[in-house]
Amino acid sequence: MDVNKKTLVFGASLNPGRYSNLAINRLQSHGHDIVAFGLREGEVAGVQIDTELKPYPNIDTVTLYMNATRQAPFYDYLIGLKPKRVLFNPGTENPEFFKLLKEAGIDFETACTLVLLGSNQY
Repeated sequence: MDVNKKTLVFGASLNPGRYSNLAINRLQSHGHDIVAFGLREGEVAGVQIDTELKPYPNIDTVTLYMNATRQAPFYDYLIGLKPKRVLFNPGTENPEFFKLLKEAGIDFETACTLVLLGSNQY
């Protein structure tokens, strides 16, 4: 397994009670490079949350924390990053996006980032 999987936390939150915030902290403690996009600028565990879409290079994993109805405007952007995989955390499942990712040859799974990290399956 790769030790470091550069991860985009998409839908990152400054709120410490949100799963995206916990994921940033947990990814950080596991030694992964992290970039983050969210609606509010700020910093979590030393990771800057960007509010504009950037052309991040070499993304291994996109972990989604944005519900299906809010994902549509970002399909092309996320596919354009050419990640190896997209993780749909609980509540983000999106059959329409699954189909587009499949057509683009990008792996995806419905899984909780925190569970994957906790069980060494990330």
